[in-house]
Amino acid sequence: MTWKNIITEKLKIEYPIVQAPMLGVSTPEMAAAISNQGGLGSLPVGGLSPEATQQLIRKTKGLTNKPFAVNLFAHEVPTYTEDDIAPMRQLLLQLASKKGYALDAADLSNLRFNTYQEQIDILIQESVPVVSFTFGCLAPEAISKLQDKGCTLIGTATCKEEALILQEHHIDIIAAQGIEAGGHRGTFIQNIPLPQIGLFSLLPQISEAVQVPVIAAGGIHNGQTIKAAFALGASGVQIGTAFIGTTESVAIPPYQEMLERATDTTTVLTKAFSGRWARGFSNELIKAIEESGVPIPPYPVQNSLTTKLRKLAQQNNDSQYTTLWAGQSARGQVFKQVKEVFIHLIQQYEALCQ
Repeated sequence: MTWKNIITEKLKIEYPIVQAPMLGVSTPEMAAAISNQGGLGSLPVGGLSPEATQQLIRKTKGLTNKPFAVNLFAHEVPTYTEDDIAPMRQLLLQLASKKGYALDAADLSNLRFNTYQEQIDILIQESVPVVSFTFGCLAPEAISKLQDKGCTLIGTATCKEEALILQEHHIDIIAAQGIEAGGHRGTFIQNIPLPQIGLFSLLPQISEAVQVPVIAAGGIHNGQTIKAAFALGASGVQIGTAFIGTTESVAIPPYQEMLERATDTTTVLTKAFSGRWARGFSNELIKAIEESGVPIPPYPVQNSLTTKLRKLAQQNNDSQYTTLWAGQSARGQVFKQVKEVFIHLIQQYEALCQ
């Protein structure tokens, strides 16, 4: 059978399967493994410095000569005062002390926010062929700059209205993110309720509304869900949670073990870690923040405030105080290498199509 379609043509890949960019889980090794198998690996660099971004891109290039995507965060940085974040800072210091983690006020001060505008020139310099983004739409000048260099752009939409905005900005491909998806919601229209639309309701809405190819994201984990996504209008699929438990992932062991016990009701939507809605396994830190009554600063302020505490937890293999992003189809694969998971997905889909 042939997998060739508009997505494989645009992205110059063999299979229309994209590895979801999972900051804190994905690695150059993971992205390269997917690309080497004929899919599109993704390297998440949202919020990183230009220097760190370049290092990761070059490391990935050293592992594959196939196309891969670099994923940006297209958000605005909100204004805030020290008084706005003082209650949350105090809460996090108390929680760290309770756990015995060395955290002080200096670790939660002078917050620095890197933006995608600082990364664009690096992407062009490194001739990145595909740039995906979430949390908004890139500025028109950034879009032009990248597309003028032959870069294919993939934007994230969680509702039809967002997809139309991306199309109006001449984005090449739209990733339709259903509510099942793990990690951060890509929602970017302000002052509307969080779109909580299941992927298989969202896909037909977006596919019928836009004239650009659509990638399905959220709950895709086997051949059957890949086939269903194609039947509902997708030209490609994006898969993330299935790769968390692999050797190429940097997810800590307790996090990976939770995938083996996961059910479709194990995950929750929370703003506790970052100030932005995201789906993952519930734990002590989520509950402590949500039950405290302390106002949660917006993204990326809250994300920066919790970063040091989350890193300390990861260093101690503590799954109760760090992010555990996962989708509703989180139950782990039996394979341990990215290559094995990818090949199994291909084989499952092809068996269904015979």
